[in-house]
Amino acid sequence: LPFARELKKRGHTVQVLTGFPNYPGGKLYPGYKIKFLQRENIEGIEVLRVPLYPSHDQSAFRRILNYFSFALSASLIGLFTVKQADVQYVYHPPATVAIPALILKLFRRIPIVYDIQDMWPDTLKATGMVNKNFIIKLVDVYCKICYKFFNQIVVLSAGFTKPLIQRGVPKEKITVINNWSNDIDLNSTLPVIEEYGEHFKGKFNIAFAGNIGKAQALDSVLKAAHKLQHIPDIQFLFIGDGVEVPVLKKYARELNLSNVKFLPRVSTEAIGPILALADVLLVHLKNDALFEITIPSKTQSYLRIGKPIIMAVKGNAADIIFAAKAGLLCEPENTEELAQAVSTMYNMDRKELKRFGENGKKYYDEHLSIKSGTTKMVNLFQRTIKS
Repeated sequence: LPFARELKKRGHTVQVLTGFPNYPGGKLYPGYKIKFLQRENIEGIEVLRVPLYPSHDQSAFRRILNYFSFALSASLIGLFTVKQADVQYVYHPPATVAIPALILKLFRRIPIVYDIQDMWPDTLKATGMVNKNFIIKLVDVYCKICYKFFNQIVVLSAGFTKPLIQRGVPKEKITVINNWSNDIDLNSTLPVIEEYGEHFKGKFNIAFAGNIGKAQALDSVLKAAHKLQHIPDIQFLFIGDGVEVPVLKKYARELNLSNVKFLPRVSTEAIGPILALADVLLVHLKNDALFEITIPSKTQSYLRIGKPIIMAVKGNAADIIFAAKAGLLCEPENTEELAQAVSTMYNMDRKELKRFGENGKKYYDEHLSIKSGTTKMVNLFQRTIKS
C-alpha cells in the first residue's frame, strides 16, 4: 500500500489485485472473510481481493494450495475486473503470481514489470520447503519460461543479476531498484506500544522483528543468548510469528534461557516505535549462498528507525550496513561471532552507538527512501510503456 499511495500522490491511477490478508501467520486477519470478490477503497486506491486458501505453515502441500488458489482466482476474476492499464507491476514471491499477470498480458495487452524479491527455485531449496529435485527442476523450467514474457524485471540487489542472466534473461531487461521501508510509522501512539515497552525496561535489548521461519535460522541466536547469560543486562526479544516459533520456544526452554522473550506480532503501525525502544536491531538469515545476493526487507526498516544494527547476513545486505557505517557485521549462524558482536555493542560508548543509528538513518534517507525508489520505478514504467 505505501507504494500505491506514493504513486497516487504523484497523480497516477492505481488498482491493486490481491488476496485476503493472511501473511505471515497463515490465518485471515480480523474483519475478513473469504468471498468470491471483495472491493475496498483504501485512501482512494481501489483494492480487489480474490479468494485463496490461507496458509503459511510447514506443510508444502498447504503452501502450494495457497499459491495456486490465488493464482487461479486472480486469473479468472482478475481478467474481468481489472481495469485497462498502461502497465502491471507484479510482486514476486510466490512465482505463481506470474500466471494471472501473463493472462492479463495475453488477453488485455498490459505489459509486465516483474519485481523479483526471492530467487525461485533457489529459495524453496534453501529454506527446505521443497527437497525433491524433480520439483526444483520443474519450478526452474517454469520460471525460465515466464521470464521470456516479462517486459522488464526488477531485482532488489545487483547480486540477482548474474543468476538471471545465466538463466537466459537479457541484461538490458534487468533493473536494480533497492527496496524501501513499507511498514514503519515512527509517529504512532497506539496503546500496544506502551504495553510492549514494559518488556524493554531496565535491559540492553537486542530486537529481531518479522517472520520467524526456517530461513531466519534463529536457533543460532538462541545459542548466542545462552553464551551471554552471564551478563544479566542483555536481553533478546523476538517480535513476530511464523512456523518456527513453537520450535524456538521449546529450544529456549531446553537451554533454560532467562534472557530471551518471544512477543506476538504487532501491526505495521506499531512496530516502528516499539523497535525504537531497542538498543540494537538484529538481521539474521541462514548461512546460504542464496542469501548473499538478497537484502532482507527489515534492513531498510531498521535503517529508517535509526538504531544500531547487527547484520548477520553475508553479501549485498552486509555491504549496505558497511557503506552506511550503521553497525557491526558477523557471519550468519556463527554463534561465537554473534555473541561477540552483541558484547561489543553492550560495552560500547553510548555516543558511538547513537552515531551508528544516525548514520543508518541518513543513508536510508539519501539512498533507500520510498521517494527515490518510486522515482526509479516510475521511470521504468514509462520506458516499458514506450518500448
